[in-house]
Amino acid sequence: MERTERRTTRGLGITRVTATVLAGTDLGARADGEERLTIGSASGNDLVLADRAVSRYHLELRRVAQGIEVVDLESTNGTLVGDLRLSRGVVPPGTTLILGDTRVVVSDGEALELPLAAGESLAGLRGSSDVMRRLFAKIERAAASDVAVLLVGESGSGKERVARALHELGPRAARPFVTVDCGALAPTLVASELFGHEAGAFTGATHRHLGAFERANGGTLFLDEIGELPDALQPTLLGVLERRRFRRLGGKEEISVDVRVVSATHRDVRGDVNRGRFRLDLFYRLAVVTLEVPALRDRPDDLPLLVRGFLAELGADDAARTLLSPPALEAMRRHHWPGNVRELRNFVEATVAMGEAPPLYAMPGEDGEADPFAAVLDLPWKDARAAVADALERRYLAHLLERAKGNVSEAARLARMDRGHLTDLLRRHQLK
Repeated sequence: MERTERRTTRGLGITRVTATVLAGTDLGARADGEERLTIGSASGNDLVLADRAVSRYHLELRRVAQGIEVVDLESTNGTLVGDLRLSRGVVPPGTTLILGDTRVVVSDGEALELPLAAGESLAGLRGSSDVMRRLFAKIERAAASDVAVLLVGESGSGKERVARALHELGPRAARPFVTVDCGALAPTLVASELFGHEAGAFTGATHRHLGAFERANGGTLFLDEIGELPDALQPTLLGVLERRRFRRLGGKEEISVDVRVVSATHRDVRGDVNRGRFRLDLFYRLAVVTLEVPALRDRPDDLPLLVRGFLAELGADDAARTLLSPPALEAMRRHHWPGNVRELRNFVEATVAMGEAPPLYAMPGEDGEADPFAAVLDLPWKDARAAVADALERRYLAHLLERAKGNVSEAARLARMDRGHLTDLLRRHQLK
């Protein structure tokens, strides 16, 4: 276990208000040291509201430098500040939020200290920024236990590497680490990949196949893109996690397994829970601990360290002069990195192979790029699709505001879009 440092920051306070003011709830001293909390009707929230108009996971509050960020988790009835429906925004302490028939006042909590790992690397992960060193400290704590962990972060941000770190730093390190990408398999094949099948179980099943649970016995099973798990398989997976027993497809014998499950998603599954697309009880089983993996653009100070690490792995230290020059680093800091760390590694490898840094292409619609898709063609399909969708949003919204002469209400009418949702998109893309 690495020595840790501590960083002092502010916690969050909340007061629930109905007809009368109830006792305040100060979350500054939460055991996990988080500067965030969730509110909803499900028991897994930090503040549970017995209000039928409140969604299971209604909203999340996050402490940020500018105040308190409010993130509506795709709730059914929304989160209001006065008459404004808020999808995502930063509010000052003392703001009253309306959730169904309940009002909640957010305020500053007590000061709290956050643990930061002292080193700049951990089990193959690299980072000197506070956000990464804090993640390292959480990984070390979570690895020591056997609880299920849900990793949340964009494609390419390093979720599988975090899952491997949890495995390698824990008591199961000498046992198998098995990965299943739920988003890359046809729905009809997911059950076979997870639980295996007997010969003759279905057309084409000519021999017995051991599933991921069986192959990972004693070790760790990493379920990537768990949000893509077909509805029909969710109760089956829940049953296996609860009983630690399963049958192969076409089999009669029950097989006992002992695995630690780490899952990952690029989207917030709590919104799927609210819409009934993901089982609440399965979410509880998978998200005993939730770790958020930051996007590369949210930790630009880590770029030099990451580049040096990739160059060392490639045995090409001579390229450092090109990649680590002030102009090159400034260009990398300005780049959006839609493919995150995976895209950065590809960029470094291309530089080493060609002897010069390739251009950091703008995304579609940015800077008049002649071939707007060149920036994403070498990325995995889901990363490329996400990058193009993000760029389309920015281009569409900028054009929409121009058509509406800056009037957000008129822009919402032209786009046939909810005004609150449009406001959220404009904030996300920093458009005014």
